[in-house]
Amino acid sequence: MKLTQEVLNKIKQIEIQTRRLLSGTQVGDYSSAQKGSGLEFDQLREYQLGDDVRFIDWNASARTSKVLVKQYIEERNRTIILLVDQSASTFYSSEIYLKSDVIAQVASVLALVADYGKDHVGALLFADQVKQVIPPRSGRKHVHSLMESFFSNQPSGKTSLKNALERLIAMQKKDAIVFILSDFFDTGYENLLKIAARKFDVIAIRCLDQLETHFNVAAFLTIKDPETHQQVTIKTSAQPLHNFLQQEQQAVAANLRACGVELIDIQTNRPFIPDIIRFFKRRMMY
Repeated sequence: MKLTQEVLNKIKQIEIQTRRLLSGTQVGDYSSAQKGSGLEFDQLREYQLGDDVRFIDWNASARTSKVLVKQYIEERNRTIILLVDQSASTFYSSEIYLKSDVIAQVASVLALVADYGKDHVGALLFADQVKQVIPPRSGRKHVHSLMESFFSNQPSGKTSLKNALERLIAMQKKDAIVFILSDFFDTGYENLLKIAARKFDVIAIRCLDQLETHFNVAAFLTIKDPETHQQVTIKTSAQPLHNFLQQEQQAVAANLRACGVELIDIQTNRPFIPDIIRFFKRRMMY
């Protein structure tokens, strides 16, 4: 599918904004604190009993009259896998952006952060079935290809986290960090999610429209399920419906926590890039 100029401009703006925020932080510096003969020089420090004499910097030691050793840190290239929900339920919005568009934007930011940290990033795009699997690789060209895939597919089909998780678990990727980007309008996936959470470091990013979290209008409404196409007319009462929506969202959050998965909530009517950056600073640094 050929991307429109509007989408290409959006991808460019996401990249500019993300890199501008990253440039002022240490996000993406995933180097481990392990001392050794790694690729990256860290600092000079005074010799301590047990240090490898091969790392003594004799020139610096002569200048300071102290025995100084070179300390290195080993770069740790990690694998990040993005599970991106492209089901019909994401083709919805009461705001400017569709949920599918926001999910594509969030996935793009995650891919850019991974690239900034020299990590390998891949993706699994799914709805009722797995639509596309993009093996993890690194590099700017690969990230741009990922971003184009996120924006190029039209949402369709039901949500099947179960099928996506089965495919994920079958992937032979050790120590991968997995982000699941979805509205989580699905059931019956919890057992597989527990297995995935034992195998990988799994983070859920739930994207919701504000009307899916609270509803303050009392009226007769005709609604249609975008995945089943079932259409019904309901009478809404503002407070009971609001309570129901809150209970549903809290139940999903509790299920995710019980599966050992951390949850980040993203709403279509609020900026999300700063939240993603803060998450990486808090959660991903060594």
